[in-house]
Amino acid sequence: MAQSEKEKSSLREQVALLPLAPGVYQFLDRTGTVIYVGKAKSLRKRVSSYFVQSREHSAKVKVLVRQIAEIRHIVVDSETDALLLENSLIKTLQPRYNILLKDDKTYPWIVVRREHFPRVQSTRILQRDGSQYFGPYGSVGMQHSVLEFIREVIPLRTCSLNLAPELIARGRYCVCLQYHLGNCKGPCVGRQSEEEYAELTGMVVSILRGDLRPVRTYLEGEMRRAAAELRFETAQRYKSRLEALENYSGRSVIVSARIVDTDVFSLLIDDDVAYCNFVRIRHGSIVGVQTVRLSTGVDTEPAEMLTLGIQYIVEQIASRLAREVIVPFLPSATMLFDGVTFTVPKRGEKLDLLEFSQKSARIYRAEQLKNLEIKNPERHTERLMSAMQRELRLDRQPRHIECFDNSNLQGTNPVASCVVFRDGKPSRKEYRHYNVKTVVGADDFASMREIVYRRYRRLLDEGAELPDLIIVDGGKGQLSSAYGVLCELGLAGQVPVVGLAKRIEEIFYPGDPMPYYLSRTGEPLKVVCHIRDEAHRFGITFHRQKRSKAFIHSELEQIPGIGNRTIQALLRRFRTVAAVRRASEEELAAVAGAARARKIRAWFDDPSPAENPSAENPSADPTENPDESPAENPNANLAENPAVNSVGNPF
Repeated sequence: MAQSEKEKSSLREQVALLPLAPGVYQFLDRTGTVIYVGKAKSLRKRVSSYFVQSREHSAKVKVLVRQIAEIRHIVVDSETDALLLENSLIKTLQPRYNILLKDDKTYPWIVVRREHFPRVQSTRILQRDGSQYFGPYGSVGMQHSVLEFIREVIPLRTCSLNLAPELIARGRYCVCLQYHLGNCKGPCVGRQSEEEYAELTGMVVSILRGDLRPVRTYLEGEMRRAAAELRFETAQRYKSRLEALENYSGRSVIVSARIVDTDVFSLLIDDDVAYCNFVRIRHGSIVGVQTVRLSTGVDTEPAEMLTLGIQYIVEQIASRLAREVIVPFLPSATMLFDGVTFTVPKRGEKLDLLEFSQKSARIYRAEQLKNLEIKNPERHTERLMSAMQRELRLDRQPRHIECFDNSNLQGTNPVASCVVFRDGKPSRKEYRHYNVKTVVGADDFASMREIVYRRYRRLLDEGAELPDLIIVDGGKGQLSSAYGVLCELGLAGQVPVVGLAKRIEEIFYPGDPMPYYLSRTGEPLKVVCHIRDEAHRFGITFHRQKRSKAFIHSELEQIPGIGNRTIQALLRRFRTVAAVRRASEEELAAVAGAARARKIRAWFDDPSPAENPSAENPSADPTENPDESPAENPNANLAENPAVNSVGNPF
């Protein structure tokens, strides 16, 4: 059946909302059945390729695309995780259009055997025999490279001998070639104790679990010991192993040998809605990921919301829970779930799975908000402004926000910026640059007082609209300076002002010495930080332009009788001030004429500091002198800088 225009439009919207991260995508038909599972390095790019008209698409792909009614996806950390998750989902769901893995072939694992002097081997079969299994690995080549690295770094036996203590004591074995090559220390003949061997095995387990510290300490010690004994080739070999250790990647949470059958729930509460994510693990593999949206109601506790979320998922999706359920905190009514043990992990693989679930919930929420912004921007803006009003404790919605930031380098070229946001979005045509005029040196507080006064004195004189919120980039000092100016102008009760400290995103209010912290997962903090970062970017860009211009022209502009056209001609010809300094009078005359060439040579050849201030300090910047600062004539600076002039500076 051909897709309707409504279905095609819906699919285009779903594709546009996909992230660029690696993951697994699922195509569902009109009955809700998964018909195809695929992996991707970039989900949006890969899935969008199905909906582009191309002659390279096979007939099977064209038939598949016509049956797609819904797209689901799961974001993971790497391509390897995507490969493993795809394998697990295909085996579980058996999609119609996939090449089905009916032979039940599994990915390779690394096993540390449970035996005397344990061997480290490759296997595809997981047995509950007490051995330790690590992996799986996306390819045999990847697994072999890990095994080769382990055998190169840590000398362990590779033989299949039964090294029971009584057999070693009888002297039944003799050393092999690996012992003479230095790859084994001869436990078969009693030249290595089980305690020493167990220490090396523990290092192997640490590597496979992702904890490289014990092995790094061992290798660094051996490297220093070899260097102290002047065995530099050996020391270099240990150094190479250390570098290889740094490049070693950790394990995946998509498939686990330790966690067999488990369900994972996480909860993300956001204003009037909550998102409950469910991850199902069977036989050590993730076989399902689902996120549902719930209404929070009035004064509903997180534990109650988690209970409601689990109940809803059991009734609508999961039908029954595993014996062990991993949760971020205990539900309010655990007795409702008979035969289920709830676990709140603190470390290890279970915590990794919980973090994966929480990440999936955050991604789902971001996609829902982005979808709302596309489909209903007015409602999205209203919800965002209400959240900011509530989080920042304001009397009205902050539809119009202005943010100030100062920028200078050890007091030179002091500038400031003011950025304007309307409805949570930048209004770049209202951005303003400021040259600090009355402050000498690095005084952020005085600079903030000047800029805030100039801004709002002018707005009051012109009868212009005042902002709903002022944000000052800085802590209590900058905030006090800005608040003092507002009090002087009579705006303290009309326009709220807050300070945003950079270190841990602390919010300060006038008269309150204690910082206030916004929710780390909420949108208001993201918007406030975006505004602060935009003010910093806008200010530092202007400061760099001004500093660069002042540095280039610092000496040439001071030469009497040399104007801007001559300076530009000299820089076009010689590129730098240093090259102009080295040029002969004849070379200068070819560009600037004989009379100006003599003045230039006389300027650079005269060592007198009185006439040539740059002779004592060649890199002196004239803007350090307040009388010569471009800030005295900001319009001249703007006229020479088209990029800045396009923004505008009414001051």
